[in-house]
Amino acid sequence: MEWLIRMKDALEYMESNMDDTLNIEEIARVAYSSPFHFQRMFHMLTGVTIADYIRKRRLTLAAQELTISNAKVIDVALKYGYDSPESFAKAFRKAHGITPSAARGQGVQLKAFPRLSFHLSLKGDQEMDYKIIERDSFTVIGKSLKVTCKDGENLRRIPQFWQEVNEDGTSDKLIEIGGDKDILGICKQMEPANENFFYWIAVESGPESNPQGFETTIIPAATWAIFTSIGPMPHAIQNVWKRIFEEWFPGTGYEHTGGPEFELYPPGDPGAKDYRCEIWIPVMKN
Repeated sequence: MEWLIRMKDALEYMESNMDDTLNIEEIARVAYSSPFHFQRMFHMLTGVTIADYIRKRRLTLAAQELTISNAKVIDVALKYGYDSPESFAKAFRKAHGITPSAARGQGVQLKAFPRLSFHLSLKGDQEMDYKIIERDSFTVIGKSLKVTCKDGENLRRIPQFWQEVNEDGTSDKLIEIGGDKDILGICKQMEPANENFFYWIAVESGPESNPQGFETTIIPAATWAIFTSIGPMPHAIQNVWKRIFEEWFPGTGYEHTGGPEFELYPPGDPGAKDYRCEIWIPVMKN
């Protein structure tokens, strides 16, 4: 209940300042949260990033203003954070399919991105098993891809990335290099404010591992919260992710540290009813 109130307060703050500068540090402060954790929670709970939400809401409000007032397009553009009429027109056309000037016409069809709201939902009727461990830093070997959360591109590009490495034999080579270690799907260098991050498909490096032309990166030491998913992919693990952010984080007082997070995939049939894999999230006490 406390986290729900904090999210609603932050949302109210954003809505009250759509025509002013919105700073993620200040938004997170309203929610008594770190900027990274607030942005990660918001994205997982709503399906949109903070930046995308603000962008869509501003374009919705700008369209409404153009249809009911005689304000100049340049004034509306500046009011909602655009540096020039050209950048505003480009974003407006992408959102509404027409130019800002055309929005003044009679019977013009516009698109509205409604204000979000958070409601209390009674959950937690199912126990959620997890464990907390401390682990030193370790090196992984693999292949990386820079992706963006903007317009849900990551939801399309990452599955394509997995299909590519499975079809071209990359995943088999990584397992061989790692000495049959589990495959990891890693989100690293996450930048919620910029909506970008690097996604790695990799294996943990052993002392005798030879990168053989692959990239390497270090996963820093951390306190990890580990959750087990049991069931066919991807639905089972997606459900665990959802419960982590809807139930576990709000109910435990832990926060995401902002470090890399990953999914661990053991050998086996990902489509099987008893397939077991894990989610590792770096955490700290709030």
